[in-house]
Amino acid sequence: MVNYVWLGMIVFGIIVAGVQGHIEVVTRAALDGAQVAVKTSLSLIAIITFWLGIMKLAEAAGLVQALARLVRPVMRFLFPSVPKDHPAMGAIVMNLSANILGLGNAATPMGLIAMQELQKLNRHRPDTASEAMCTFLALNTGCITLIPTTIIGIRLLYGSQDPTEIVGTTVFATFCGMTVAIIADRILRGIYKYR
Repeated sequence: MVNYVWLGMIVFGIIVAGVQGHIEVVTRAALDGAQVAVKTSLSLIAIITFWLGIMKLAEAAGLVQALARLVRPVMRFLFPSVPKDHPAMGAIVMNLSANILGLGNAATPMGLIAMQELQKLNRHRPDTASEAMCTFLALNTGCITLIPTTIIGIRLLYGSQDPTEIVGTTVFATFCGMTVAIIADRILRGIYKYR
């Protein structure tokens, strides 16, 4: 559905530009947009690479396992069907850690690994998500962000006077999002079990 919306906006923009006799605006906007996207992407590679390196060091140093033990009571509550020493739990903790640091791109590989590991525990059909998979998806989507690293990097790249001024509002907004995600997951899980 979203693809149709984007296609409609692009086609509508081209038609309007053509009717008004300014079709060159479309080409210029496409080239300018591509240039800005490449520049921004290349600039963010350094930030993402740095934090991915920190995450790998933390994993090699055993900090991920220590963090997993620290948050085990919360994880047991959220994922009761996942055994405590299962590889899925480590991948979930790594994914949530990357999300907490505001590294959505860096969190994606760990999220995929977590889903693969959760699929191994899935007692349902392969095309049906388990409760743990639904909970993980809700958490991954609405995870709290304590340090919005990527956004701070973008703000810094574009000359913001105070690139970290968004930290407080980001923490508040993502905390609210995570709370709603967990509550909705529990409510919908209860409704599903009741049916």
